[in-house]
Amino acid sequence: STRISAPFSGNTFEFRGDSLRFEQIDGQRFMRLQRAQQRDALFRVTKVIGGRYREDFVGVEVDETAPLGGARDVERVLPASYLSFNGEWRYKGYSVMVRERAALEPGVVWKTGCIFCHNTVPTLSILLDDIYSEYGQRAPSYQGSASIELPDDKRPRYAVSDERALVRALASELSYLGKPRDLADYGPKRALTVSIDGTRDGFDEQHLVELGIGCEACHGGAREHVKNPGAVRPSLSLRSDFLRVTSAAGAEPSHAQDVNRTCAKCHTVLFSRYPYTWEGRTRRHDPGGATINSGEARDFLLGDCSERLSCVHCHDPHGEDPKSALLALEGPKGDALCASCHQKFGTAEAQRAHTHHPNGSAGSHCLNCHMPKKNLGLAYELTRYHRIGSPTDRERVEGDRPLECALCHTDKSVDELVSTMERFWHTRYDRTALRRLYGQDLRVNALEATLRYGKPHEQGTAVAVAGRDRRRDLLPLVSQQLANEYPLVRYFARHAIERITDAPLPVDMNLTGAEVLERAQAYLGATPNRSPAQ
Repeated sequence: STRISAPFSGNTFEFRGDSLRFEQIDGQRFMRLQRAQQRDALFRVTKVIGGRYREDFVGVEVDETAPLGGARDVERVLPASYLSFNGEWRYKGYSVMVRERAALEPGVVWKTGCIFCHNTVPTLSILLDDIYSEYGQRAPSYQGSASIELPDDKRPRYAVSDERALVRALASELSYLGKPRDLADYGPKRALTVSIDGTRDGFDEQHLVELGIGCEACHGGAREHVKNPGAVRPSLSLRSDFLRVTSAAGAEPSHAQDVNRTCAKCHTVLFSRYPYTWEGRTRRHDPGGATINSGEARDFLLGDCSERLSCVHCHDPHGEDPKSALLALEGPKGDALCASCHQKFGTAEAQRAHTHHPNGSAGSHCLNCHMPKKNLGLAYELTRYHRIGSPTDRERVEGDRPLECALCHTDKSVDELVSTMERFWHTRYDRTALRRLYGQDLRVNALEATLRYGKPHEQGTAVAVAGRDRRRDLLPLVSQQLANEYPLVRYFARHAIERITDAPLPVDMNLTGAEVLERAQAYLGATPNRSPAQ
């Protein structure tokens, strides 16, 4: 059975006058929701999602008056997550960039919000949006849609070689879902629209290939492999009588492209309605890279290395990556991987000339500059941005805060960093664009200006860096982020404050942002050796 870390022992999570009590009854787990403004409810936990950093829960509301506690609702995502890394309960929605919530509420219906990326599903079901996009428009959304939203020169292409065979396959899938339709006279685009609607409404747990992530979720072809394991190996490539996948240029995909496309069907999400992405862009207009975790594979496809380099060059897809293995990639091992293609940088002399940093220093290693740690991770730590690029890329320098060089050189001003980049790499940057980001005086510290003027995800990054380096001089500005409109940034701020002061911050994070800030300032001000004025 699945090992669950979260305690269900009568403990309670309080939120704005509401409470959630975690109980066990006859060996089953329950969440009892008591609300100030609405009726109370009891949910029986039916599923646990995740487990490495946090556990999320799915459950069904039960009728306590029925003899056996009969269900009276569909399975929904329950309102609290358990954080395994620090033993804390937190509002489920606050795992991503959502604004402040007023009360405890159960979340989306599980089968329409979570089922596809956390389980093994029929391949055609998760390709409906990709195939539809080949007909010139973005597909209607449904629970199988990953919405990769890649530019045309980065997006895998799904070429239909036999449209009538596609329509027959779609009709067969609809019948399997209990939503039969006669599609014989439909064109492929209309048939896809009907199939997306039917999949949205009809797909449920009974239609899964496997509950959880199984071999078939990634490899495909497992049935033939099981029949003849010595002769047939599962493959990540797509095999179909009516559908062919190619690279964006129309070529046969490399093995690396097949791997990356497979990973990107799930690890691609621009979570929530948060409007901003990296590269100074927005979700709705030519989106850049994701600002939090879980978009890594899509971000990787946005870069220029995904034709030959794949996710599995660095990550173990069959288990949790050992921390030691990831740390090794931050040094010579990672440099050697990059130099397997970029051979001109393979010597110590070439590396020093390229990086302008001493060999063996943090700035001399490839990942630290080309995949910097600036995304908001699960344990209030920064994770690597997987869009492989350069801190000197114009759209990053002129579109994002803080400058990526400031992630290490935290004491430098905007002008000093930009002028140094211009001198080292013989380029020029638009000072007017920089003033729009940092203010009129570019002699300002890049991290400080980001805390003052940045977008919420940029402020979250700056907060984490300030905490990492224990920048006591930035404590007042870090403290201000306890009132950020996005609670996730507030949690990063608390973590940073605790690092800077080397002590817990005993403030209820479930209050409003203004209340959290007021109580934190009162506490810090009343404690001389932790005062933000120091």
